[in-house]
Amino acid sequence: MSQRPVRSVLYIPASKERALEKAKGLACDAIIFDLEDAVAIDEKVPARTLLAETLPTADYGARLRIVRVNGLDTTWGREDVLSVVDADAVLLPKVNSAADVDAIAALTTLPIWAMMETPVGILNAAEIAAHPRLEGMVMGTNDLAKDLNTRHRPDREPLLTSLQMCLLAARAHGVTIVDGVYNAFKDDAGLKIECDQGRDMGFEGKTLIHPAQLEVANAAFAPSEAEIDLSKRQIEAFEQAERDGQGVAVVDGKIVENLHIVTARATLAKAHAIEAMKD
Repeated sequence: MSQRPVRSVLYIPASKERALEKAKGLACDAIIFDLEDAVAIDEKVPARTLLAETLPTADYGARLRIVRVNGLDTTWGREDVLSVVDADAVLLPKVNSAADVDAIAALTTLPIWAMMETPVGILNAAEIAAHPRLEGMVMGTNDLAKDLNTRHRPDREPLLTSLQMCLLAARAHGVTIVDGVYNAFKDDAGLKIECDQGRDMGFEGKTLIHPAQLEVANAAFAPSEAEIDLSKRQIEAFEQAERDGQGVAVVDGKIVENLHIVTARATLAKAHAIEAMKD
């Protein structure tokens, strides 16, 4: 799991110079510079060139810089990967197995992230997450919903099994994982519902398609003041219990054991990391 906040992971088309410039001032934790779906076929090569020229000198601050390349089975994929040298990670679309990660690992020394967006990829999530070069997973819920022939539902019930399988794989192997996009970028209420659901499930953040979605995602995936306060009180009470020779403490009428302290410390660490991002 990443120690860097990834509450908001914004897709930016690598073909748009204005978008690349604007991203420097946006309140996102991470940027996915997209060479794949967001770029038209006749713009693929110019977009790659523009991004390769931009990243070495552009200041994106503490934001995680991820480049989504075209698939290695396309005309552009291999050269996309080879062109990415000044980034924090390379994101490969439609990863179906660990063999796909092997293929991109042979071309780059950068950390690798995988788009989880095909039925085969979901079924192989555990072996993909276990790959030693893999550091992150991104849910591609639009492509997945298409392949599964599901209908859209606000509760995302048709996708829950797939989401949970990838979460299990990521947690089992210590891999960062972020939720898929919410398409209605003007619907803050709907976005909040989906962000809260993703946070409750265990995702570390959400991929976004528009800067207007940043505020909602950042709030949803950050520890609340109540969570921070509870974490501090749990740690204090447990440390006092240990000094008194006890193995458990009680806070707000609930038992607090060591496992709760692990969560509490992780909550405070995330809050501190978010504050550091602001600085």
